[in-house]
Amino acid sequence: GTGHLMSLLDAGKRLLGCRGGGGLSLTVLVMQPPRKEYASAVAATVRREEASGLDIRFRHLPAVEPPTGCAGVEEFVSRFVQLHADHVRAAVSGLDCPVAGLVIDFFCTTLLDVARELAVPAYVYFTSNAACLALLLRLPALEGEVTVEFEEMDGEVDIPGLPPVPPSSLPMPVMDKKNPNYTWFVYHGRRFMEANGIIVNTVREIERSVLAAIADGRVTPGVRAPVIHPVGPVISFTPPSDDPPHECVRWLDAQPPASVVFLCFGSMGSLAPPQVLEVAHGLERSGHRFLWVLRGAPAAGGSMNPTDADLDELLPEGFLERTTGRALVWPTWAPQKEILAHAAVGGFVTHGGWNSTLESLWFGVPMVPWPLYAEQHLNAFTLVAAMGVAVAMKVDRKRNNFVEASEVERAVRSLMGGSEEGRKAREKAAEMKAVCRKAVEEGGSSDMAVHKLYEELSTQTA
Repeated sequence: GTGHLMSLLDAGKRLLGCRGGGGLSLTVLVMQPPRKEYASAVAATVRREEASGLDIRFRHLPAVEPPTGCAGVEEFVSRFVQLHADHVRAAVSGLDCPVAGLVIDFFCTTLLDVARELAVPAYVYFTSNAACLALLLRLPALEGEVTVEFEEMDGEVDIPGLPPVPPSSLPMPVMDKKNPNYTWFVYHGRRFMEANGIIVNTVREIERSVLAAIADGRVTPGVRAPVIHPVGPVISFTPPSDDPPHECVRWLDAQPPASVVFLCFGSMGSLAPPQVLEVAHGLERSGHRFLWVLRGAPAAGGSMNPTDADLDELLPEGFLERTTGRALVWPTWAPQKEILAHAAVGGFVTHGGWNSTLESLWFGVPMVPWPLYAEQHLNAFTLVAAMGVAVAMKVDRKRNNFVEASEVERAVRSLMGGSEEGRKAREKAAEMKAVCRKAVEEGGSSDMAVHKLYEELSTQTA
């Protein structure tokens, strides 16, 4: 997915920037996406990076017949990658320069076999946080310790470095042990241990305890985990342009500082019509200003990307009129980073994808996480219980993560109003903003991690 690809590319650019980047080049092996909508997004990314002037080359691998009969995204992607092993082997062995390392996305661990055959060091790039990494590293042992489904177990899940985790906060793919998606998660967690290192899009200071637990062997007793390289936050920023500001930004310009709650649910986030009504009622009753990026359901045919919303069809009658002046409902794509950067934004109701979370922390915006899929339930738990940068919201997982209007109202008021919970989240988010920015400055923890990785890779080709 482009969320993984962009993060991986931006981390690669950090390596190229070390000491002028003269010692390393970046070759990206591109698998032909199985759907046209993804193919066009990947093609646009490739065109943009090829025009950047950096030493980045793209090699397009031959197409494969996509797997069929998959239980979900995790199984599909894992099997799809596995089918490319021969093509990856041929591409890596055919490069006309020494290969310092093969860096693979965390769904690509089947390719560790290729790296071993070619005697090439292999690194996993983990797009999520250290908390999720710790769970995956712990999962093969948990498989034997917890013999029932996690939601049926007594007590909470022990992940060293984190507060005790309620089973209801575990990622979607591990909630059904009979599902192949769970089997693949256990598989990837086991194979991470074979990598030469794991590059994580996080900041040492914001996940210090869980990173320490991985490093000192508490997460994987009896087996030392690979070296962890926390290089985040890896965030892609578009250079300033002469184009007029986006309409959402112009609307924010007219709002008081820190007065607007921003709602946006990611590149795959759309809400069912009954849920839209609950959100609308909750926001209206909250009394706070809001900017809501409301997307329509994906088009028929298996697409996962939302469509532009029909506001007249989805919203309660008279809603837009009643909230005129304090609200903007935006029915299509919106520039999330520009919005989060705006002084008028005081809170973020988010699906809790890790890229979005890091953007919110970068700009010091406290959150209300509303997890929808993947590892987002664990992210939500981490943001509230471990980092303290978010106000919790009750989400009914048994009803497809449904949230009642009263809970939307309560969470928004808590985040944006005078509650102690909201005040603490705002203070902690402001701290995290400073920490994230310091980490990537020269001499910061993430900057030093990138340089250490650069030295390691450079030594391997010397």
